Amino acid sequence: MVKALFPGSFDPFTNGHLDIARRAAGLFDEVIIGVGTNLSKQYLFQTSEKIALIEQATAHLKNVSVVEMSGLTVDFMTKIDANVLIRGLRNEKDYQYERDIAQMNQELGDVETVFLLAKPDHQFLSSSLLKEVASTGTDISKYVPNNIEKALNEKLGK
Repeated sequence: MVKALFPGSFDPFTNGHLDIARRAAGLFDEVIIGVGTNLSKQYLFQTSEKIALIEQATAHLKNVSVVEMSGLTVDFMTKIDANVLIRGLRNEKDYQYERDIAQMNQELGDVETVFLLAKPDHQFLSSSLLKEVASTGTDISKYVPNNIEKALNEKLGK
């Protein structure tokens, strides 16, 4: 059985993230979405809120679960007995950044990373860009799952 971890901060979880999760679910026996915290980032949603929202958005993916993640990714993978790390790539900048992390994870924990290329209609999406656009009251419904659009608009008072 191949268990894959798809880690991220997911603030918010976008349709690009959902597409990567859906495609990973078709490739692996089990996919765990690990919601982590990067201390250098400021978040709009609490971890528990993100987990609940992602669970709702991925409820139709029967082999996908969502958990809180902490510590080094390689250590967390050992803890949950995951075999593969999933990362989405939008562009060359993502590749260069993720390539170095994949190499470090390979060195630290013999972790195999699988890169899934973002589909063209998701290549420009980022959580920070969506928060900025949503803060102006602009319709972002085609970029995020419905439940996340509603939660984001509520958080931003829109």
